[in-house]
Amino acid sequence: MLKTKYGLGLILVVLLLLPPNPAWAGLSELAHPGRTGAGLTWGHSYDPSPTFAFAQLTGVLQYDYDRVWFHRAPEPLYFKLEGSLGPASYQSNERLLASVNMLAQYYLAPADALLRPYMEAGIGLIYSDFQGEGQGLRLNFNPQAGLGCDYHIPAGTIYFGNLRLHHLSNGGLHRDNRGVNSLLLQIGRYF
Repeated sequence: MLKTKYGLGLILVVLLLLPPNPAWAGLSELAHPGRTGAGLTWGHSYDPSPTFAFAQLTGVLQYDYDRVWFHRAPEPLYFKLEGSLGPASYQSNERLLASVNMLAQYYLAPADALLRPYMEAGIGLIYSDFQGEGQGLRLNFNPQAGLGCDYHIPAGTIYFGNLRLHHLSNGGLHRDNRGVNSLLLQIGRYF
């Protein structure tokens, strides 16, 4: 455990001391998302047996993929950042659950379609104010993948909804690494 803390600290110090790199210029694009949105996220674990349920407020930033990353990308590929915060019910107690995620989002219909389905997958970090049996850390990795759809209302408003498989694991940074798998539902709208 002590080696892990020193290793993570060393990585952070190195990243902070690196000089700015011209290739990082695309990071300035993060200040200018193509769309912003907000939604509600609900989830419930299914493996191990129901462990916890959660409800979160979620903020969404969506970008054209090739404006952020340094290579050409197909037209329907987007990059999405999400931040979520809310309560989790764990062993009949209300606890805190917070996450930050990045996802690649690939649309399966043209931009002018009324219903615009998509596939998405990504990873992030998730903090739980609790530890389930066999979990060594409260800060974990959060890979997820799912399907969703945007619904364009003729007045210009866009609503979204998706269903994802959601995993919580410390990636082997601690000897106790019992992963938790959940099903997640998210609905919201872009502004």
